[in-house]
Amino acid sequence: MLSRTAASLYWLGRYVERAEFTAQLVEATLRLDQLAARPAGSDAWASALAVASADGGFTASGERMDPAAVTRHLLLSTANPSSIRSCIEAARHNSRAVRTALSREAWISINRAWISVRERLQLGNAEEILTLVEEVKSDARGFEGALNRMLHNEARAFIALGTAVERANGTARLLDVKYHLLLPEGEPVGGAVDRDQWTGILRTVSAVTAYRWLYREGLKPWLVAELLILRDELPRSLTNSIERIGTLLTRIAQRTGWQGEADRLARAQRRQMRETSAAALFQGGLHEYLDRFLGEIAELDRAISQQFRFT
Repeated sequence: MLSRTAASLYWLGRYVERAEFTAQLVEATLRLDQLAARPAGSDAWASALAVASADGGFTASGERMDPAAVTRHLLLSTANPSSIRSCIEAARHNSRAVRTALSREAWISINRAWISVRERLQLGNAEEILTLVEEVKSDARGFEGALNRMLHNEARAFIALGTAVERANGTARLLDVKYHLLLPEGEPVGGAVDRDQWTGILRTVSAVTAYRWLYREGLKPWLVAELLILRDELPRSLTNSIERIGTLLTRIAQRTGWQGEADRLARAQRRQMRETSAAALFQGGLHEYLDRFLGEIAELDRAISQQFRFT
């Protein structure tokens, strides 16, 4: 497999995952703003921008911090490289570059997503926003389903690798930004917090039902953190993502012979996570842990790019 083909497949996985994550982030924040007992307010919309790494670009745009402006920036802005429109356009570009490596169903799901966003320049009310969000989520899950039916070769492994890296990054950013927003200054971990906002965090990673299955104590901040970091049963947990990355790198090495620094970093991170306890997360500082994790994921991404000669 050519390096440029591997790069296109890897980034295809990342862009589709990022588009779906952003769609769920917008949906959770919008529902929180409209349906919660206490409105989300500008802090929640600012945090949504921070989770999506789009806060700097939004500030530079000079727009006022309100739901309409933020959702437009996160969904349709061509100036925001992490907007859903930008991600789907990039995913389609990468798909076209590796068209023969994809199944017909995988290509159709990407092309359908592009058709959903390309003609939209503005979004009106919340219903229109949620309609677009549902279309993007449906197409992303259609793509995921198509991948599961594809030949399990190195092409599929590179797409799944990009998905796992993006998923680990998104979950860590979500928890880091939201956890500190929802714990007011001076409030101890586990103090009184707004139930609706914690439900919003879980909804963003499709984990509301999973939380109810695994925990009987009701919504607790430290249990949400444990679920999103350490529970490997959850597909979007950090532990599950790191395990997946390690497995995929091993599979790629077996099929292609490409092995190196990325494999070493993935093994080290997997070993570290297996040795981490819930108590240790808070004793050392949750923000410090997540900040370090994000740095390690960025380092792993660079190692993958160098190892497979993406650049």
